[in-house]
Amino acid sequence: MIHNELTIDDFLSRFQMLRPRSRTPSRNLRQAAVLIPIVRRPTPGLLLTQRSPRLRKHAGQVAFPGGAVDASDASLVDAALREAREEVGIPSQRVEIVGVLPAVDSVSGFQVTPVVGIIPPDLHYHACEDEVASVFEMPLQEALRLGRYHPLDIKRRDGDRRVWLSWYQHYMVWGMTAGIIRELALQIGIR
Repeated sequence: MIHNELTIDDFLSRFQMLRPRSRTPSRNLRQAAVLIPIVRRPTPGLLLTQRSPRLRKHAGQVAFPGGAVDASDASLVDAALREAREEVGIPSQRVEIVGVLPAVDSVSGFQVTPVVGIIPPDLHYHACEDEVASVFEMPLQEALRLGRYHPLDIKRRDGDRRVWLSWYQHYMVWGMTAGIIRELALQIGIR
């Protein structure tokens, strides 16, 4: 990069040139997908949601739009786009899909595939109140700064598990969401 500031072109060239790190095979069989929406701006943003406090699972957590694959979804990408449309009103045709990251296992039993997409800056988000409490944007360069993520080792019956956590404004970003962002940073070589 010529500047210290990450541009959308820098991100895209790094993302498309560097191969994702291989992962251990998934233990989970149920499929889900999330959209990692990168907002196309001179200083790109990463769109995130805070889940509704009324949800049964993962209430109040920061997350990417996404969820389980439905029978109507033709692919994992279609599932991510459908969920983004349902949860925050992102029109599928306005998302430029640039690739996918390796799937991760969620604690709720899903194999979750992160789908990376570029969205225009002029979208008006319409959060589904039943699922989403708020929609916010974090500067992409800040989101991808590895030093902001701190490890937390959790002991569970099924073994030890390391999760990552971070804060942005008044939002705590942790668990699978923080892990996905951190893996994206590692993939594109941001330190």
